[in-house]
Amino acid sequence: MNGSFLSKAVMVTIMCMLLMSCDSLSSIVPSQDAEQSGQVLQLVINDLGLEFPEGLNENRNPYVEEIKSRTKLDLQFILPLASVYEEKLNVYMSQVKRPDMLHVYNPVWLDRYMKAGELIALDDLLQEHGQALLSKIPKEAWQQVTYEGHIYAVPSLHEIKGVELMYARKDWLDRLGLDPPRTLDEYAEVIRAFKEDDPDGNGLQDTTGLILTENLGRSAPFFGAFGTQLDSWMVSDGRLEYGSLVPEAKEALAFFRRLYQKGLLDPEFPLNRHRNLESKVVNGYVGLFSAAWYDTRGMIAESKRRNPQAEWIVLDYPTGPNGANGVYSEELIRGYNVIPTGSKHAVEVIQLLNYIAGDGAETLKLGFKDQVWQMIDGKMVTNFEEHDKHLYRGIYQSLVNLQDAVLDKQRLDSLGDYHLYDNLKYIEGHLIPNAFKGMPTPSMGKLAMKPTELYERFVRIIVGVDSLDAFDQIVKEWMDSGGSEVTREVNAWYRQQQWTNPK
Repeated sequence: MNGSFLSKAVMVTIMCMLLMSCDSLSSIVPSQDAEQSGQVLQLVINDLGLEFPEGLNENRNPYVEEIKSRTKLDLQFILPLASVYEEKLNVYMSQVKRPDMLHVYNPVWLDRYMKAGELIALDDLLQEHGQALLSKIPKEAWQQVTYEGHIYAVPSLHEIKGVELMYARKDWLDRLGLDPPRTLDEYAEVIRAFKEDDPDGNGLQDTTGLILTENLGRSAPFFGAFGTQLDSWMVSDGRLEYGSLVPEAKEALAFFRRLYQKGLLDPEFPLNRHRNLESKVVNGYVGLFSAAWYDTRGMIAESKRRNPQAEWIVLDYPTGPNGANGVYSEELIRGYNVIPTGSKHAVEVIQLLNYIAGDGAETLKLGFKDQVWQMIDGKMVTNFEEHDKHLYRGIYQSLVNLQDAVLDKQRLDSLGDYHLYDNLKYIEGHLIPNAFKGMPTPSMGKLAMKPTELYERFVRIIVGVDSLDAFDQIVKEWMDSGGSEVTREVNAWYRQQQWTNPK
């Protein structure tokens, strides 16, 4: 239930949009000779929102040529539109002749086709052709793609373990004579002062105390102060409970509700998207917010460029009344490579993925040496102009994303003095893990009340449309809509883990 799935847009009736971009249709159809030879690997992947430089596409660029040269494989990449990506995967699976590999993001999708016998078991293939994959992907990840003793997907990992940390304008704190907040009460006072006490010194009350985004985005540190996280499973008295609906979540909503009633919470937060957040930070209306680890290279850096007086610092996570603090942990797996039954090129698919995890890992993650980056006096130096031109390589690298602390530090440090690696390490020390790490249970796909509906109901509580006690009714409705069965299944999994993996 937790994790980031690709958002689904309404399906359009235009067949070309459903199948693929008309402009790129010719580029993803194999040549007649290659098709007749039966040697072309057709691989369905996601473009990740990245664009190709002029004259290049998913099948014609230096990185594809590098992969082909090193692996001796004839590859044909297919990039469905992001808005219909999962629907398109279903279309492919309904065809008699299926692609040789699909890159999937939704574990519910994986579970469905895995249990239906529509995917090839990979155990023997991995042993013979995937040693780099087996050695670099942790056992825990393989366990999450195993069904009845067999592996059905090659996982791609999140390279980071957490996202959010608190940043504040130190120049505002100094102007108001405030110390960096640590406790939740101290945070509440800073939030009030940043709204009411003219922290930017312009004589206007035009600043925001605390800003969130839609679906309660950027709220994790405050839920963490109460010892829970949204859409995660928490251990409580030896069993798992859904973190969005535990009593501690109600306490967090009460905290936000008080801020809103006092005018200290950005009134537009239910509609704020990332661009709204960025605009308000950059233009000096925000002095405290839960930042993503990379915002120091983005909106925070732009804030400093526009206002040289702006000095941003990392804050301690807010600590609640019971000493709790922290933020959600990213899921270990962010994508799955599966081979549909009927593929004649399962060996070649594993060889390709093994190359991406092994000999090709450095080039695909960093770009071409001496073109995108070079080592100078033992330090990696990035050519930013070339770096930006080569970002599309991530489309291929992400198929088998790995966690490599040494390589990641080199890469992030080479991007400039933005504390990117330091931010990630700080977050890692304050994670509240999702205690459920299994495949989706049978009832999860049937659950009527999805997380987004819960968030909408929570927003109604925060802004005062519904009372705080409406939370208890939400819990009941969730349990009645299938949540009780999901909870039972999750705890059955948890008990099995305790039995088979005792500490």
